[in-house]
Amino acid sequence: MTKSGFVSVIGRPNVGKSTLLNRLLGEKISIISNKPQTTRDQIKMIYNDQDAQIIFLDTPGMQNPRNKLGDYMLNISKDSVGEADLILYIVDASPYIGARDTDIINFLSQLDLDVILAINKIDTIEKGKILELISLYKDLDFIKEIIPISASTGENVDLLLKTLKDYLPQGPRYYPEDFITDKSERFIVSEIIREKALTNLREEVPHGVGVVVESMKATKDGQGYNIGATIYSERDSHKGIILGKGGSMIKKIRLQATEDLEKFLDRKVNLDLWVKVEKNWRDKEDKLKNFGYQ
Repeated sequence: MTKSGFVSVIGRPNVGKSTLLNRLLGEKISIISNKPQTTRDQIKMIYNDQDAQIIFLDTPGMQNPRNKLGDYMLNISKDSVGEADLILYIVDASPYIGARDTDIINFLSQLDLDVILAINKIDTIEKGKILELISLYKDLDFIKEIIPISASTGENVDLLLKTLKDYLPQGPRYYPEDFITDKSERFIVSEIIREKALTNLREEVPHGVGVVVESMKATKDGQGYNIGATIYSERDSHKGIILGKGGSMIKKIRLQATEDLEKFLDRKVNLDLWVKVEKNWRDKEDKLKNFGYQ
């Protein structure tokens, strides 16, 4: 019999949600960086094996919103539990429960859903500290299992996967077995480009970066893609930083994005990037919709 269901992945920013899901699927679908607000939308990531189909709902990190985009992201995270059969709550190896995790714990405690807690990044601490971390959460009744893992090295990830299966009901496969996400290729292309911008730009710039794929067409010989995309910034000064001296930064972003796009699409990619300013777009409803946040 097949185990199947929807697992909402919850946690504050930068605890390794996307790293874990990319490892579970063996594919890079969610983008990864050390900047907050890396994941801005819900992404369904579909795990298949012989006896299970798990639809992971990758959500933005839960934090206090500062603009309409932040409101959207927080609502996406909270609304995802309405689709879920099970919650996967991820924390990192911090030696205390901070204010953001306290808020998340209060939210999860009000739900009528089983919660599996994964303590991530145990590769960054001494093994003797792991029991101390578990003790921080062991008295929370709504948490059914606590599993220390490392998403980056893979330690205990198989155990986590087995545990999730144990708590899911028997049911149908909701998606064909060759599906790995509900998002379009254009969406993933835009996310890969945004990841390279996040990775390379200074701290104050990435929050205001948005990417729109303007065109994506197969080459005449059918062996590749011609892709054109616009990187939007909120300030004129940020546009200059994204371009870089003599175009050095935009070239770096383009080269890195091209490398990942060719791996994802398994085709040769010719990528053109443009940079435009759209002031305060994160606080404009119409612009959020144009950028796909709706």
